[in-house]
Amino acid sequence: MKFYFSGRTAFIFGGTCCIGLSLARNMIRNNIFPVLSYRNEEGRLKIDTNLSDISGKYLSVYIDANEKKSINKLFDTPEYKEKEIDFFVDLAHTDFESYIASADDDKIYTYFVQNLCFRTILVKKIARIMLKNKRGKMIYISSAAAIRPNHGQGFYRASKLASEAIYRSIGIEMANKGITTVSLRPGYVNTGRGSKYIKTEVNNIIKKIPSKKLITAKQTAETIMFYLSDSAQGFNAVEITMDGGFTAGK
Repeated sequence: MKFYFSGRTAFIFGGTCCIGLSLARNMIRNNIFPVLSYRNEEGRLKIDTNLSDISGKYLSVYIDANEKKSINKLFDTPEYKEKEIDFFVDLAHTDFESYIASADDDKIYTYFVQNLCFRTILVKKIARIMLKNKRGKMIYISSAAAIRPNHGQGFYRASKLASEAIYRSIGIEMANKGITTVSLRPGYVNTGRGSKYIKTEVNNIIKKIPSKKLITAKQTAETIMFYLSDSAQGFNAVEITMDGGFTAGK
């Protein structure tokens, strides 16, 4: 099945992760120009190294959740100032796992500033850019942990659920302006932040998944492409779980 897309420019927030890099390639194959964000020089090099064979068909830009001003700095730069944003995919998230009762106060504060406050301001900015064309699709990559967290994931779960609420509200408030949202909740993905845990606990994890399969970065990227396509116009202000049935039972 061939997908069609009403738009030609996408912004990938958190473009250095495996899903973001796979997604960028998918977008380019579908004549969508991806703009991938990075937060440090290591991230920029990772993007350029992984996409070296398609140089010139994407743009990498600096944005850091520790710096609120980096949002305005980004969108005021000459190379980006005139670009439209038809699609926004939000993959970014910082690491912080801790039991709630033993967590450091400053780390709690910083974590929610980065993953909720900063995100909300960025989503607001993207939404206003999309309003110019009266169209746009936003996909937020949440997690199955929003429903079924492991021990120590209380802050992660809270951040994911709160961010889902922001995206749901955007979809409710702006669908009549042509802007829709979907939050996707992947289960155990075999790459990224949880890869070390998966590697050591893979047998126990597989036992809990009815399909007996992990999610891959490629599958996640392809699923995101579907929700960005014209075929998915009926999806809005909703959370969709992609976990092989992990959260469906006990």
